[in-house]
Amino acid sequence: MLTVTSPLAGRVVSLENVSDPVFAEAMVGPGLAVMPTAETAVAVAPLDGTLVSLHPHAFVVVSDDGRGVLVHLGVDTVQLNGQGFELLLRKGDAVRRGDGVVRWDPKAVEASGRSTVCPVVALEAMVDALTGFPDEDGTVASGDRLFHWE
Repeated sequence: MLTVTSPLAGRVVSLENVSDPVFAEAMVGPGLAVMPTAETAVAVAPLDGTLVSLHPHAFVVVSDDGRGVLVHLGVDTVQLNGQGFELLLRKGDAVRRGDGVVRWDPKAVEASGRSTVCPVVALEAMVDALTGFPDEDGTVASGDRLFHWE
């Protein structure tokens, strides 16, 4: 079993409530989202593994057993062309759960008219493979469990 933790502090949101249909309809996989509560935040690795994809607005960590988790910082944030985001690591880096990956400014994202909700998605997972979700609309700290991946 793989435990996936929250990349940032915030309020738990069901993926179905994310405004982007790619996430809301779980097209890339099931998971949860987190609405950040901090004005500036460092998104951290939600598991141990390798940073296989890294963009200012999103990253993917793949575990040693090949399971990938996508962290997407806000919705439609690719359109910001990296403004308000600072990469702290490089693609290909090994990461430990809790390592800082991207520093970003949720308030600036919000001021640009975009949602700051952060989907955390188990790529290519089956919905029933995820368990142990926290209460929806509850809060999590950075590093708190979001779900188990059986």
